[in-house]
Parts: sequence; structure tokens; C-alpha cells
Amino acid sequence: MLMPKRVKHRKQFRGSMAGKATRGNTISYGDYGIVCLEPCWIKSNQIEAARIAMTRYIKRGGKVWIKIFPDKPVTTKPLGTRMGSGKGSTEYWVAVVKPGRVMFEIAGVAEETAREALRLATHKLPCKCKIVSKADLEGGVANEE
Repeated sequence: MLMPKRVKHRKQFRGSMAGKATRGNTISYGDYGIVCLEPCWIKSNQIEAARIAMTRYIKRGGKVWIKIFPDKPVTTKPLGTRMGSGKGSTEYWVAVVKPGRVMFEIAGVAEETAREALRLATHKLPCKCKIVSKADLEGGVANEE
């Protein structure tokens, strides 16, 4: 699973996911990509599951880029623990994703293969997604279909 090697602070606040993505909203490496349509936290194991689904379908041909990284620790307290006594321990890591963010990119395969691989990957993700090509994202804003 993806996680940072070291962090400045072990625990973080939950934060807010308001607004649209201002960075990472263009396809910069590949030809096709997955764009997030709603704000969400994506766990490291969900990113890994989507990556495996894509690479298995394209039979290790082409190239896949993962443009999100889980750098936010999420803590939980043990079941049956009373209120108080501080914050829980880190359970998993998430990537904070805002609408318009390009999460995965793919290149080096035919269009139908790329779209099907990306479609399989979207089923592994917890948010609504859209498959786009480089031509769809002119100016960095996802054109609604």
C-alpha cells in the first residue's frame, strides 16, 4: 500500500473538501484519464485495487500514471472505548480528492482498451468518476457531456 515514508506530524485534523481542484486537473502524461466528479477520501488500498484492475486488463502493455498519493492519516479509536482519553491511532492513509482532479492516466494502448481499463478502475473507487481524453480537458476544466 502507498503511504509516506515519514511525516512531520503523526495525526491530522479532518479538514474540509470544499471547492474544485485547482491543481492536477489536466492530463499531463498520458492520453486518457479518470476525473473525479465529487469530493472524497480515497484509501491507499482503493488506489492499489484500481491500479491492479487497469494493469491486468492492459496485460502490462502501455503505461499507467497514478497522480494521487495518500498522505493524510485517518485515526480511529478501538471499538467499545469511552469518550475522551485522546485521539485514536492511525488506521489507514487517504488521498484527499476534489472534483476535477485527474487521478489516473494511461497511454500506449488503443482507445477502446484504455477506456475499458479505466472503466474497470472506476468501479474500485468510492466516488463518481468520468473517463476523459486529453482533447476533452482543454483549459483544465472537465466539459460536461
